[in-house]
Amino acid sequence: MSIHIVALGNEGDTFHQDNRPSGLIRTYLGRSPLVSGDESSLLLNAASTVARPVFTEYQASAFGNVKLVVHDCPVWDIFDSDWYTSRNLIGGADIIVIKYNVNDKFSFHEVKDNYIPVIKRALNSVPVIIAAVGTRQNEELPCTCPLCTSDRGSCVSTTEGIQLAKELGATYLELHSLDDFYIGKYFGGVLEYFMIQALNQKTSEKMKKRKMSNSFHGIRPPQLEQPEKMPVLKAEASHYNSDLNNLLFCCQCVDVVFYNPDLKEVVEAHKIVLCAVSHVFMLLFNVKSPTDIQDSSIIRTTQDLFAINRDTAFPGASHESSGNPPLRVIVKDALFCSCLSDILRFIYSGAFQWEELEEDIRKKLKDSGDVSDVIEKVKCILKTPGKINCLRNCKTYQARKPLWFYNTSLKFFLNKPMLADVVFEIQGTTVPAHRAILVARCEVMAAMFNGNYMEAKSVLIPVYGVSKETFLSFLEYLYTDSCCPAGIFQAMCLLICAEMYQVSRLQHICELFIITQLQSMPSRELASMNLDIVDLLKKAKFHHSDCLSTWLLHFIATNYLIFSQKPEFQDLSVEERSFVEKHRWPSNMYLKQLAEYRKYIHSRKCRCLVM
Repeated sequence: MSIHIVALGNEGDTFHQDNRPSGLIRTYLGRSPLVSGDESSLLLNAASTVARPVFTEYQASAFGNVKLVVHDCPVWDIFDSDWYTSRNLIGGADIIVIKYNVNDKFSFHEVKDNYIPVIKRALNSVPVIIAAVGTRQNEELPCTCPLCTSDRGSCVSTTEGIQLAKELGATYLELHSLDDFYIGKYFGGVLEYFMIQALNQKTSEKMKKRKMSNSFHGIRPPQLEQPEKMPVLKAEASHYNSDLNNLLFCCQCVDVVFYNPDLKEVVEAHKIVLCAVSHVFMLLFNVKSPTDIQDSSIIRTTQDLFAINRDTAFPGASHESSGNPPLRVIVKDALFCSCLSDILRFIYSGAFQWEELEEDIRKKLKDSGDVSDVIEKVKCILKTPGKINCLRNCKTYQARKPLWFYNTSLKFFLNKPMLADVVFEIQGTTVPAHRAILVARCEVMAAMFNGNYMEAKSVLIPVYGVSKETFLSFLEYLYTDSCCPAGIFQAMCLLICAEMYQVSRLQHICELFIITQLQSMPSRELASMNLDIVDLLKKAKFHHSDCLSTWLLHFIATNYLIFSQKPEFQDLSVEERSFVEKHRWPSNMYLKQLAEYRKYIHSRKCRCLVM
């Protein structure tokens, strides 16, 4: 075992070149009782010293049998001329000693500014000793005057030395002379303490390596590889807003028509959407009574703007049919009526694009007062009963997120008979709904209600193969664009319903829910749960949920040791079994190596440190 010490710096007085025969390191090696070696053996050889004059290499024995190697470098220029060698020496050092003469301030600052940062970067938890050698000149008459620099210009103060030691995390020593006290007891005591610490650390590391080598001399424990990454399932973006916005332009399931004061048709709309946004329309279409609303401004706005015409002989009626004709609404305010198509487009798009609405109204109404009057009426339509109109600043609302009235207010009409025009019969019970929302949100229902099918003319529609709870969750998604299944089983039932009606985004939501639930289960819960994961896989495949079925195969393979013990594992097809065996974790090779290692450990009757 050896200790490597690197000494850097010149402790000689540059002002008095007296060619001292011995420096700090040489003096310590020659006088320390713990270091053995005669004068001829201390210096390695003259040839090496001449070949590399910047270094003096000493070799000796310490503590009896510990090899001590010291590289003494009085010249700092080696960091400029031979950086590779100096970096290797510092990197391999067990202790570093930095020496300087207290009367050579110029050299001290040159070293501190140019070379100490280099050493700091190369240090790696190595103890450092900073030795300030010499007695300061004029020390008995120190000058503290801020204008006087007589002492400061030549001597390195104790404060400067301590500050340097703090930067390096080093131990600071002041050696006024190279006598037995300062060299043997002071400097030698600190250096020998760090030598003992270095020996203890090396001995500890050596013992650890020896134990590891003895433990794994025969067979090493197998390395368990990481399981394969699970497939990533990307969610589909919502098109809730565009679905309802398109409903205004496609003119399907229209149940209200607005007319101007001259009884000319202006625009068609849907009661359910208008009532989801405004209490004015709720009052107009008798969804709520004035007693329910209890807001005089909303009641006054309804009476001032709209009137319902129920005359059987109506000159502007163009929607006469054998079924229920659309409700006819007269818009009393001519200016408001001229902008009604833009206002409805604003409402159907989420009622938040105020600047666009104001710009569209300005194009039709040149007078700014008329524009403000129409905008104020729109705000009154969107007002919440019992509250001060909070829509006074349009630009403030333009900067906020869209006010998606539908996905919160449409839930008010879910499974309620108000404005309902279709009833689903499920498991002996009925569920009322609204054709406009169903047509806007589901292409299958749009084709069913507008094609040559029995459902297009029927009010009562039977639903088979789906439970009432699942169908209500499906309608909740259509009305609100969100759903929250109670568990994996209900999510799978909802996925099957979504596949039946071709609502792909709801399928993806259910897939993500199932995946999230399974991923969050600890291994113990996976082993004890009653859910048939293979049956879940087969249902996902049957209902064309390719992403979920692929993920479930990887999930079974990743948790092979759990699912292979379950009886339903035998229900996997040959192709599925082949995939699971190929991607199983842990692999067969690892288990075989683990068995061999355990057999080896037990045969030696020793205890494995890893297992």
